[in-house]
Amino acid sequence: MKIGIIGLGNICEKAYLPVITAKEEVELVFCTRNKEKLDSLSKKYRINESVSSVDDLINMNIDAAFVHTATESHVEIIEKLLNNNIHVYVDKPISYNYEESLRICKLAKDVNKILMVGFNRRFAPMYSDLKNYGTPSVIKLEKNRVNSPKSPEVFVLDDFIHVIDTLRFLMDDDIENIIVNGLKKNELIYNLVVTMTNKNTTCIAMMNRDGGANEEELEYTSCGKKVIVRNLMNSKILINNMEENKTFKDWDSILYRRGFESIINEFINAARLGIQPNPTIEDAIKTHKICDEILNEIDNI
Repeated sequence: MKIGIIGLGNICEKAYLPVITAKEEVELVFCTRNKEKLDSLSKKYRINESVSSVDDLINMNIDAAFVHTATESHVEIIEKLLNNNIHVYVDKPISYNYEESLRICKLAKDVNKILMVGFNRRFAPMYSDLKNYGTPSVIKLEKNRVNSPKSPEVFVLDDFIHVIDTLRFLMDDDIENIIVNGLKKNELIYNLVVTMTNKNTTCIAMMNRDGGANEEELEYTSCGKKVIVRNLMNSKILINNMEENKTFKDWDSILYRRGFESIINEFINAARLGIQPNPTIEDAIKTHKICDEILNEIDNI
């Protein structure tokens, strides 16, 4: 299978290339307008074919593509790929505009091609294993950053979207109610606290971008059980007042721990077999819709 990698920036270089380039069953074509980056990474990973435009990449007869470009360019690139019968994996979000995301989702279904969004936390073992502890009654996920307030769109769709999607994944059922609170100053968002509920579960999604540490902590509570996951790396499991600590094996890679290995495998396997991945684009677009609702509520903060 022939796969194009579009955009060779920091996230692609750190999180995706180490995994994808190790796969002997795929043939890769790198694509970026940055000639220096294109030449250096092609040499580093011994990539024989590289191009500087998406049009040239399409002419290489690729079967699938990973899109790691700036969010503003996603829609144009994805649309071109799908219309040329190419399966697409894209970093979140699809677009800063929900209607555009919805339109691209419909296009993927119309042309019967995969469009998968990079919600890697669903595949992080410490998070995915939480489903083994029963239906949750309360989940709290806090993801913080140091001295980094952002505009509402960037705050919600570039980062907070991970928190929302992870909670949706763990809740199982659709969200019925959403309450949004936060701090906005000079058109920048400093923190958000979003409460989401359904008939079984209350979720609290928190992000403070004006805090003292880059950190992530998830608390998952079900009947007689509580699990606390710190920075996706270790878990404290409390069952009927008994405590157990769970960590990874020393040789488990950081990219495996953070879910990148598994989500990359999911997309490549789905593209090779011509089946829909999990999560489907219909599932991923629900996360985009909730984020759009949150952005509408931010206007009232």
